[in-house]
Amino acid sequence: MSTTILLSERTEPVKKLRAQGQIPAVVYSSRMDSEHVTVPEKEIRASLKRNPHAILQVTLPSNTSQPVIVHHVQKDSLTGQLLHIDFLQIDMKQNLDTSLAVHLTGEARGTKEGGILQVETNEVMIRCMPDKLPEHLTLDVSQLGIGEHLTVADLDIPKDVEVLSDPEIILVTILGIQKLDEAVEPKAEQEIEAVASDV
Repeated sequence: MSTTILLSERTEPVKKLRAQGQIPAVVYSSRMDSEHVTVPEKEIRASLKRNPHAILQVTLPSNTSQPVIVHHVQKDSLTGQLLHIDFLQIDMKQNLDTSLAVHLTGEARGTKEGGILQVETNEVMIRCMPDKLPEHLTLDVSQLGIGEHLTVADLDIPKDVEVLSDPEIILVTILGIQKLDEAVEPKAEQEIEAVASDV
């Protein structure tokens, strides 16, 4: 939480705010009423690029500073423009339940053998104290061969982090490639047999 983002009171129409480089947002909290605010697009976009699950320090229109996380981001499906942000205020003295990205490391053995690496799930749910929240979790795929997979249980988990997701959830697998001639020959044989039976 090295940078503080200044949130402003929402007083203009949404379309005008976006034209001014401000994104409509709401700050939700279990201890206070939600606040409708705006956040500078340049700052929040940079923060999301660095770490979409990071804890942010924001200054509310009331001039109070609060730690928050980005709970939901709404984007234009065609242009990628940010449309709306939901922030969730957190308590730094209580455990935080949140999703965390999984980063793959290493080059899978199976891809060197002609297989295709397929990511099944790229986020998991975790629980930890806010000041122990890692940027991401890592998964070493270097020993993964064709037909093999890795699950949540294979993640490298820091000692202060508890994983809430099912340990049997598959994160990544290596698919084999069916050769074209293997796929075509049986079909060709079936066609020949069908012609022979008609004669």
